[in-house]
Amino acid sequence: MISVDALAVEFSGATLFSDVSFVINENDKIALMGKNGAGKSTIMKIIAGVSKPTRGNVRSPQDTVIAYLPQHLLTEDKSTVFEETAKAFKHVFEMQAEMDALNKALETRTDYESEEYMKIIEKVTELGEKFYAIEEVNYDAEVEKALQGLGFKREDFTKLTSEFSGGWRMRIELAKILLQKPDLILLDEPTNHLDIESVVWLEDFLLNKAKAVMVISHDKAFIDAITNRTIEVTMGRIYDYKANYSHYLQLREERRAQQLKQYLEQQKVIADIQGFIDRFKGTYSKTNQVNSRERMLEKIVPIEIDEIDTSSLKLRFPPAPRSGDYPVTAIGLSKSYDDHVVFKDANLSIARGEKVSFVGRNGEGKSTMIKAIMGQIDFEGKCDLGHNAKVGYFAQNQAALMDPELTVFQTVDQVAEGDIRTQIKNILGRFMFSGDGIDKKVGVLSGGERTRLAMVKLLLEPVNLLILDEPTNHLDIRSKEVLKEALLDFEGTLILVSHDRDFLKGLSQKVFEFKDKRVIEHFETIDEFLIRNKAENLKALGS
Repeated sequence: MISVDALAVEFSGATLFSDVSFVINENDKIALMGKNGAGKSTIMKIIAGVSKPTRGNVRSPQDTVIAYLPQHLLTEDKSTVFEETAKAFKHVFEMQAEMDALNKALETRTDYESEEYMKIIEKVTELGEKFYAIEEVNYDAEVEKALQGLGFKREDFTKLTSEFSGGWRMRIELAKILLQKPDLILLDEPTNHLDIESVVWLEDFLLNKAKAVMVISHDKAFIDAITNRTIEVTMGRIYDYKANYSHYLQLREERRAQQLKQYLEQQKVIADIQGFIDRFKGTYSKTNQVNSRERMLEKIVPIEIDEIDTSSLKLRFPPAPRSGDYPVTAIGLSKSYDDHVVFKDANLSIARGEKVSFVGRNGEGKSTMIKAIMGQIDFEGKCDLGHNAKVGYFAQNQAALMDPELTVFQTVDQVAEGDIRTQIKNILGRFMFSGDGIDKKVGVLSGGERTRLAMVKLLLEPVNLLILDEPTNHLDIRSKEVLKEALLDFEGTLILVSHDRDFLKGLSQKVFEFKDKRVIEHFETIDEFLIRNKAENLKALGS
């Protein structure tokens, strides 16, 4: 059991949160929720021991193991993927090496009655009790299973970790955490760099093999699948619900309705008291009663109503000219990098108005296919954009393509046309740019902020072919809902790559699966595809 006692964090004279207390029990699966800036990551870092609170503390039993996966990782080393992942068992190997060294020392010593000899005996006994209490494990097999579950292929095991992107190195860190079997796993946005199959594997692991888990995530389907408790950070305090995210939303609405009822009742009481004071102040015969009511008024503690997003902003893509019948066609398309074949003899035909999804494990060619469609890479075969195709393209590196010298407002104002220009501040607010934030230059924005800004910009451009490559990685749940509503209403053609199943649901009528160097067309909705594949994926991944 881990106890969080009266945590408070203050900086620059402002209080982020105060008097935050809760207990984490074995097998709790907790979603830590709240709007951006509420203090979720700060609370997680304090529990992990990475940050210190202004006041309060975190208590846990002596041998408790807490493992933390931060949102941003920068790991560089000269180990292979397998060697680095096997470091999860480093403490076991070190324990065994220490025992071997102590036993060797005992063999060579003859001072059996000395104090030092007895100390070695005690140390060997203590280590032995710990070591032999550890369940016997085939460490190589466990490393292999975790790496394959998180999307690595066997041939990746001997490659240096420096050959992989930040997203893949994050998976190595995640594998190490999972293999340590900690008492508490802390995960901050763990699905941002995972494909759907790896997310399904991670869900199964956290549900069936992990002990306590606390997760911050904007992936609604993921947190609904794994959590049985929701802690909401709001207005500097927390609310604790024994419910998953969807059920928590219902309970929160009920709580807010109750707060509003109590608030209105309190306002009526205050108005009645104030009315009496105003009416009889200065009347000698009523002096005691007026004084009594003034004291009553001073003692009333105002009822607060939880902050809530009351914006009803709904975005629609501006109208664009009609495209030809087939905005995208590809015949016999092949792409290789030296000896590595990404895909071979792929055929695509996407009709005007169709919404399609590209799915498959990372590295199977989804982004490569998009680059071929956009004419950004060389390839074999034929790939054409149709007549009058006006393309809106959101690449994974889209954030890097904006002018760093423009402000947030100027970046959006450049592309907005017509009446929508009067709503720019509201639109930016929905995507978490408000106040002085709209006057920041793009060059000083974080990666996540740039991604959100690029998404806003795209929403305001008149296009008839939208190509979105992982658009939701840095969007919160409300921002994703705004984008999804706009895409559902979008009358043009949509090609979507995403690992976020809740976001994908209802968005496409056809699926192109990238697998084993092939592109397979499925005439089914993404919902049908995901349901059909979930069981198969878990079975294939050895769950």
